[in-house]
Amino acid sequence: MLPKTGNILRREFVIRKQPSRTYRLKDGRLQGCVDGREAVQQAIYCILNTERFDWLIYNWNYGVELTSLLGKPMKLAKSKIKKRIREALLQDDRIQSVDAFSFTIVGHKLSVTFTAHTQYGDVEASKEVDV
Repeated sequence: MLPKTGNILRREFVIRKQPSRTYRLKDGRLQGCVDGREAVQQAIYCILNTERFDWLIYNWNYGVELTSLLGKPMKLAKSKIKKRIREALLQDDRIQSVDAFSFTIVGHKLSVTFTAHTQYGDVEASKEVDV
């Protein structure tokens, strides 16, 4: 005979999204708050400038893995960086997709620009990697 558990599993749950409001980082200082598109731009900047798995304070899903690309051939670095940036940014639920990658090579530096499609509109971003 199975015990009766009630209707706890049959209840409808309401999923609430967390607000995107956060502190504004400007010139290395906290200056007020931002929300919406500007908050997503700041999140993209922070994710791309945080090396994944290096900082204990962050979850393992936060940041991007770029240091392992040092010393790799440019063609390999291009294909890997595209995938790694896309994976890193899609961890944020405000970002729906990342595309329109373009690469510029200057010496040993690989500069990549791309478009992140967010719920607040498109955001152009770039990252320079020393390969």
